[in-house]
Amino acid sequence: MGGINSNYNQEQRVLRRIMKPRDPRPCPHLWFDNNSCLNCGKKLLKHQVRVMPYFKFNKNVTHNRTNLINVETKTNIQNPKKICLVLDLDHTLLNSTSIGSLSLEEDYLKKITVSPENAYKRGFYRLDHMGIMTKLRPFVRTFLEEANKMFEMCIYTMGDRAYALEMAKLLDPENKYFNSRIISRDDCKIKYEKCLSVIQKPENEVLILDDTSKVWPNNKDNLILMDRYMYFSSGCHKLGYNCKSLAELKRDEIELDGALSSILQVLKRIHRDYNNNNSNNVRCLLKESRKEVLKGCKIVFSGVIKKNNEVDNNHKWWKMAEELGATCTTEVESSLSHVVAIDGGVKKSLWGVKECKFVVNPKWIEAAYYL
Repeated sequence: MGGINSNYNQEQRVLRRIMKPRDPRPCPHLWFDNNSCLNCGKKLLKHQVRVMPYFKFNKNVTHNRTNLINVETKTNIQNPKKICLVLDLDHTLLNSTSIGSLSLEEDYLKKITVSPENAYKRGFYRLDHMGIMTKLRPFVRTFLEEANKMFEMCIYTMGDRAYALEMAKLLDPENKYFNSRIISRDDCKIKYEKCLSVIQKPENEVLILDDTSKVWPNNKDNLILMDRYMYFSSGCHKLGYNCKSLAELKRDEIELDGALSSILQVLKRIHRDYNNNNSNNVRCLLKESRKEVLKGCKIVFSGVIKKNNEVDNNHKWWKMAEELGATCTTEVESSLSHVVAIDGGVKKSLWGVKECKFVVNPKWIEAAYYL
């Protein structure tokens, strides 16, 4: 009997070992080369290695990503005319802060208790399990609903995967918009840099919404730069803004007059032109759309560009104005429409007032760019 029981127990151990689900991935990262994680160096077992067609980089990836890839590949095939819209999270669709980073003027937020229904309505969440507060940007739910009709959307954030997944739940609780298309910093090949190489779509079929261009060094022609949403003071300080946050001012963006509402109109125009076969390159459409903003304007700069530091036409304000369709010059002439100046008392500014020209601050160009 002892021998029978011993054999039986041994068989059961073998069966349990065979039937036991294997950990499909020893770490939460995506990039693997030579069966080793490029982030933490952990090794993959032979059964765990898969090739992921969703990414253009020829890297090995883990098994639990394969089902997601198949779904996304099928989605692309089923929607050949759908442009891919890549969405940043922080300062674009929402703003988060650690609870410990709230300023004294924001301390009242700690006392706010909201039911799940009110949280959804107000877009304000306290996530104690992560130690953070998150405020969704006004109009974001309408924006996602409308954009989903036109684009195949994905999230691309420099936050870690756990944070990205949590934010996706807040933005898309019914999983209607992103379908697990979520890219985090754990998936980035180069630290602090985003690139479209991780997306299957051709680059001329991808639009990007982000609040910073620095993380997109190779894809600026695809980028729509967003006016930053800074609800909490920690974001203001981190980005070097010497101003009060929206929470400190106890106000918020106006839904129908905010950045997302304005950008939605641009996206609708690009989508319409793209599907009318005016162009199959969204970068060209975006460039043409920008040139309509200041079309017909002729601008002279006064005291804005320091001639000792750089050539006029290489200055960021000059280049930005030209991207928006304006003509820039260094000379005062009657055909000018705008004088861009920091000081309203300098010669060119006074001339502009006398000749009934628009005299504006350089920030006016940046505001026009966001619109």
